[in-house]
Amino acid sequence: MKTYKNIYQKVCSFDNLILAFRKARKGKSKKDYVIKFESNLDENLRLLQSDLINKIYSPCNLKKFVIRDPKTRTIHASIFRDRIVHHAIINILNLIYEKIFIYDSFASRKFKGTHKAVKRFESFIKKVSSNGKLIKNNFNNNSIKGYVLKADFRHYFDTINQEILIEILRKKIKDEDLIWLIKSVLKNFETDKKVGMPLGNYTSQFFANVYLNELDYYIKHILKAKYYIRYVDDFVILQKNKKRLEYFLKHINYFLPCLKIKLHKDKTEIHALRNGITFLGYRIFYHYKLLRERNIRYFRKKLEKNIALYKNKEISLEQLESRINGWLGYAKFGNTFNLIKKIFSNKLCKINLSF
Repeated sequence: MKTYKNIYQKVCSFDNLILAFRKARKGKSKKDYVIKFESNLDENLRLLQSDLINKIYSPCNLKKFVIRDPKTRTIHASIFRDRIVHHAIINILNLIYEKIFIYDSFASRKFKGTHKAVKRFESFIKKVSSNGKLIKNNFNNNSIKGYVLKADFRHYFDTINQEILIEILRKKIKDEDLIWLIKSVLKNFETDKKVGMPLGNYTSQFFANVYLNELDYYIKHILKAKYYIRYVDDFVILQKNKKRLEYFLKHINYFLPCLKIKLHKDKTEIHALRNGITFLGYRIFYHYKLLRERNIRYFRKKLEKNIALYKNKEISLEQLESRINGWLGYAKFGNTFNLIKKIFSNKLCKINLSF
């Protein structure tokens, strides 16, 4: 196995810190804290570089807040200076780990994402069902053969064991200075048991993939599950035979104690493909895919609120359009022409918007 030494200096290089700054600034260039940091950019980055080289860098306390989108989540946000450090770390680690991540891990990776994962899922449905072969006594043309094991982990980010994560990283990273910096970022999260990573940190997204890459390899190369997809802590395995999926699930549960994480019992089930499968915000059938009802209800409420804000001149037309376009990008990926027409025809014609 190839390992990497003396890479901390690459993390601390000024060129890498400049690149990290640009990535951290993306989409936030008008924020006051970004403008302030950028107003004296060279000096601020030189000071940060000095702190890293001399190993006196210490991250600031995380800012905690709750969002509902629609699921309630607790987010821990780092200050801008610390976010630059996070990007500096991942800039270097990504060059190492992108080579070893499995193809079918789709979260927080360049050229991947939810839409690519859903397309992959649809291609697997075709293979498992022998291009839509119907069951006996089928009730419509979506009544295809095949099954899917759909699972996620119970409180995944809160239960990741930091010591196990460091052990996994040490398999590839033979640079104790970089390990020191990673530990500094991890221990900044409020925990006494060295477990958990904060939702909201860029590093958390990356390390979540590193942690579950161990499971990816077990499922793909030991269990030989060909039709496997993971997106953060959600994963699916498709198979023609239900008993084979039961075998996979049993052995996955045998494996997980070594990572000290558990599957969510209420969200881990084997489903027949003919019933349609909920995956990454869509209800997917063989011939079409719809949006989750919960997401539609949440968007309707949000749309009403944003239109009211616009009418009261609390947000601009451009801001209203921006808030709508993100959802439209998600919605239009499904078979949703009539749904979009129904939602927007009455709401937006009064304010001269057209989508």
